[in-house]
Amino acid sequence: MLKYETETQEFKKSLAELDKGLESLTAMLNKHCKGDVYYGVSDEGKILGLGYQIGKETLKKISVRISELIKPAINPVIAFEQYEDKTIIHVSASGNLRPYSCGGNYRIRIASENRQIDPDLLGDIFYSSKRSSLENIEALNQKLTFNQLKGQYVAKGFTIQNENFEENMHLRVNGKYNMLAELLSDNNNASIKVVRFAGIDKTKMISRNEYGYKCLILAMKEANNYVNSLNETRVDIDSGLERKEIKLFDSHAFEEAWTNACVHNKWINNVPPAIYIYDDRLEIVSTGGLPFDYSKEEFYRGISKPVNECLVKIMGQLGLIEQTGHGNLLIIAKYGKKAFDIQSNSITVTIPFAFFPSMASISKITLTNAQSLIFEAIKNNPTFTRNQLSEITGLGTTRIGEIINELKDLKMIERSGGKKGGSWKILN
Repeated sequence: MLKYETETQEFKKSLAELDKGLESLTAMLNKHCKGDVYYGVSDEGKILGLGYQIGKETLKKISVRISELIKPAINPVIAFEQYEDKTIIHVSASGNLRPYSCGGNYRIRIASENRQIDPDLLGDIFYSSKRSSLENIEALNQKLTFNQLKGQYVAKGFTIQNENFEENMHLRVNGKYNMLAELLSDNNNASIKVVRFAGIDKTKMISRNEYGYKCLILAMKEANNYVNSLNETRVDIDSGLERKEIKLFDSHAFEEAWTNACVHNKWINNVPPAIYIYDDRLEIVSTGGLPFDYSKEEFYRGISKPVNECLVKIMGQLGLIEQTGHGNLLIIAKYGKKAFDIQSNSITVTIPFAFFPSMASISKITLTNAQSLIFEAIKNNPTFTRNQLSEITGLGTTRIGEIINELKDLKMIERSGGKKGGSWKILN
């Protein structure tokens, strides 16, 4: 006995049901990216065997039929197996190029049933597949450079090998730059917005800052630093004259929510994540919702399911994210599940303020892209020389010197020590 049918296992009595079995195989692939079909087994799992149905060309005919019916193509394992002195045929396959069709029909496995996929779910399945991943879609812009990304790795102590860098980062598909490359390039089209409103709704906008048109990692950090600059502290003194400091919001919870929003955003929609700041809260919004095969329960339990796997890997290498689902658990521990508003096409994380802020700490300084690039590089490694900054950013040493003077005038940095052996001090 092979026990019973499941969401990844199907039984067919004979090869007369070959096509029905292959339909089940695609339904299982669409749900779990793997499936097994056994021919010569009853619905109850009893071994019947195939007997006279088996010939010299049987396995080849099954292979041909699979190639005719199932799209995109799969590479199944088709084999004879012996159970209770009877011969059956086992067809096994795995793949992540969903959605798969059988004879033009798209189905998904629910328990032991194959259900027709409705159009909305079909789109969700496509977006969750490798075919729609950032590394498998060609970028519109093919004139890309990666000095800023390389600078992030150098600042972390990595040695960059230019000849292998793009291959190691998975920045190309079919010999061309992909969407992952475009996001991480020095000059892209993605702009992250941080918008502040007066009151508790969007009726009146006070300010709108944009961080973008550069390597996503730099833009993400700049937005993060700006919001954290607003995290003022209130001092309370109780009746026992005990001093208690209260932060406006939990910065760790915000950073986890913001990093997750950037990493798991559905970037192929060309809608970047955003941060909205009100008098009583801040909201982090990302597009795409949860993957279709990832439940809210798994999300709340901290089970990790990366949407953009290569981007997650790069962020992990740079120490910007953990691949454990820890962030969700941290936010829930601090603010509860109510902090998450999960919709079909978006996820909003709401972080309430501990008190009404004065917002007196809002930075009035707006840096240019070049200034931001040098400031972030120096912050990552205060010992960088002008020559090193030039290598990392691609800017000339003369321009580097001008920008450094501009940052000094803005009271953003100052030099400690001499040109040799000295270092930079971050003032703001």
